[in-house]
Amino acid sequence: MKHWLFLPVVGCLLSLASCSPRHERADLVFVNGAEPETLDPALITGQPEGRVVNALFEGLLRFDRHGRSTPGVAASWEISPDHLTYTFHLRPDARWSDRKAVTAHDFVESWHRTLAPATASAYSYQLFAVKGAEEFATGKEKDFAKVGVAAPDPRTLKVTLARPTPYFLDLCAFPTLFPVRTDLIARYGDDWVKPGRLVGNGAFVLEEWRINDAIRLKKNPLYWDAAQVRLGSVEVLPISKANVAYNFYAAGQADLIMDKGLAPPSLLDALKPRPDFHAAPFLGSYFLRFNCAKGPFTDLRVRKAFSMAIDRKRITDKITRAGESTALSFVPPGIPGYNAPSGLSENPTTAAQLLAEAGYPGGKGFPLTTYLYSEGELNEGVAIELQSMWKEALGVSIQLARQEWKVYLNSLGSLDFGIARSSWVGDYPDPNTFLDLFLSESGNNRTGWNNPGYDALIHQAAAETDPKVRFSILRKVEEYLIREGVPIAPLFFYVGIQLYDPERLGGIEANVLDEHPLREIFRKDGIPTPKS
Repeated sequence: MKHWLFLPVVGCLLSLASCSPRHERADLVFVNGAEPETLDPALITGQPEGRVVNALFEGLLRFDRHGRSTPGVAASWEISPDHLTYTFHLRPDARWSDRKAVTAHDFVESWHRTLAPATASAYSYQLFAVKGAEEFATGKEKDFAKVGVAAPDPRTLKVTLARPTPYFLDLCAFPTLFPVRTDLIARYGDDWVKPGRLVGNGAFVLEEWRINDAIRLKKNPLYWDAAQVRLGSVEVLPISKANVAYNFYAAGQADLIMDKGLAPPSLLDALKPRPDFHAAPFLGSYFLRFNCAKGPFTDLRVRKAFSMAIDRKRITDKITRAGESTALSFVPPGIPGYNAPSGLSENPTTAAQLLAEAGYPGGKGFPLTTYLYSEGELNEGVAIELQSMWKEALGVSIQLARQEWKVYLNSLGSLDFGIARSSWVGDYPDPNTFLDLFLSESGNNRTGWNNPGYDALIHQAAAETDPKVRFSILRKVEEYLIREGVPIAPLFFYVGIQLYDPERLGGIEANVLDEHPLREIFRKDGIPTPKS
């Protein structure tokens, strides 16, 4: 297929070969978005990191290309009649890349590390369904033996839950619950994720990691399902600018653009009819976080004013342009049985009144406030549009702060912002994966907002065994989040976008989790794309 559209970029479009010594072209070269923050499964929080970590490691279960959880390291399992005890049976041929067997003890030690307060895992709450896990993670219980995970023998893992959790098996396919080699972490410290030291149990091994250049993966011959892995090598390009990413693809230097934000908005009208343009909705929300811990957004009226001043359709029509739907709820459509409530709709008149009631009539006296966002043309366009809307409706001038991915994540985590651009992709097909973000103890809260009543409703839903009643409670939770507490403002629901030639690549399927495991991708032409 010919790629006939190019975009101008500052400077020359250079082959990555000029950056450092190269191997021959990998079987698959794909653009992944930002440079990964880390490759530590316990610490990652973003999709760019997750795609690589899912190739290097594997949990008890794994997601397939349809977004379904299927057996991984665990070949089988039994669930007790009360749905509180899960007994997993590990594969005898599950191996680490240094040939050691993957054991149940590896899972126990890895979950222990993830829950340990010193690890500071933002996702540790994903294990809170396990009996005693939350108490241990929050320091209320010091003895890890009280946590409901044990290894009766090397190939048996027994997990006892605090309450029935209908999505627990899906959680077992999530990186936070992956096993890692704690012996190597003890030996190397933070350097354990570097090439030559990282030992994984996934379909690929880490061959090279050249910061801001490329990550090189090669097939792991010791992977239990290696016979089904059809790529011998993969190169991951950390390109966060859509124009640059597209030009690499158009020039034949990349086979696939994976990240949802890397289709250049200016080319979308031309790209949509093409056979190499693939788009489908998934469980992903683009939203704003307000800093509720300090500054003007401690006032609920200010948060509501800024949310109600937003013309969401203007953003999807003018900026995103890929068929995204505007969002008045936080939980996206697509979860069977759950109907999300509507939050605050656009109302500039009421927004201005609320801001005046908060002491800032016409925006007068409003303190200097920053809008934090990560790199990328789409994020830049949304930021500029929001800045204009808030000036028009509220008379407030907001300062824009664009940051590189790692710096942005650090600023987000330390609440160094007034308003921040955010996105969330569901980790499993349940509203809980969105709503438990804003629990007081959640490491992914990142708003400074905490509400005991909200926490109580989440815990009430978690203890409910009737699915209809549980969803009814979660609907109340979401309604409080987006109408009463308002630590966030939803903007739109994502459309997943990939660019690839379907005559050359297979194994990529649209799904609600936007999961596209590298182990399932294959070349239909049998050979890499020729060099340009």
